[in-house]
Amino acid sequence: MKLGNEHLNVSINGPVMSCMLNRPDSLNAFSDDMIIGLQEAIKVASENDDVKVVVLSGAGRAFSAGGDVKNMGEKVTANHLYEHVGELNRLVLMLKDIPKPVIAAVHGYAAGAGFNLALACDQIIAGEESKFVLSFAQVGLVADGGGHYFLSKLLGPYRAKELLFRAEPIPVETAVEWGLVNRVLPLEDLEEGAMNYALRLAKGPGRALGMMKKIVDQADKSDLATILEQERVTQAMMVSTEDHKEGVQAFKEKRKPNFIGK
Repeated sequence: MKLGNEHLNVSINGPVMSCMLNRPDSLNAFSDDMIIGLQEAIKVASENDDVKVVVLSGAGRAFSAGGDVKNMGEKVTANHLYEHVGELNRLVLMLKDIPKPVIAAVHGYAAGAGFNLALACDQIIAGEESKFVLSFAQVGLVADGGGHYFLSKLLGPYRAKELLFRAEPIPVETAVEWGLVNRVLPLEDLEEGAMNYALRLAKGPGRALGMMKKIVDQADKSDLATILEQERVTQAMMVSTEDHKEGVQAFKEKRKPNFIGK
């Protein structure tokens, strides 16, 4: 099966699937082909046991400008936008549901739904010149791609509203301070750094990482008793995995474990 298309480059290198948004002339603004291509790639990554981690990046000068403002106005009908955002929503849910880590490697601008696409990933590694902006108010729209949800969850309602209302960029230093970005690298090191981090995660206990992702993402929608019980049930499952047995054996032998994701 050939993955990717004109607007999305997809490659699998060992345990890592790399997905690069590829509309550099429009700062990787979303197209229907790009979103559908990402859906297909995430589905394959979810079902392919050899793929342990996904890295999402952008070609050219930016990660993504989000919606294609140049084609808005009279060229975009309400019906088309409704369907387009519906496909974006499906992509966001797939990124949250895939039981594997997804890393966003962000450089330049992550704007609008491009910002929200990065927030739908599990980790954000950013170039030191990156900027993040929710630009929807500048064109009289509300956020899509989960922006209201992610930012309310991460920052609380007041700061989330400030970002939405003002529609002004924040530098990467502020994004780190607010807990939106995990780590910052020089731009020339971003691609290699993201890949090295992905390879490090790929060597981890895949099933356990996937369950950690699931439990953390459900924590804000559940009470403590529910999460405690989910941890209890999951732990009873994990104790019989090959990775747990290998981890214990490696600990006893004072060596690094060789996890296989089973």
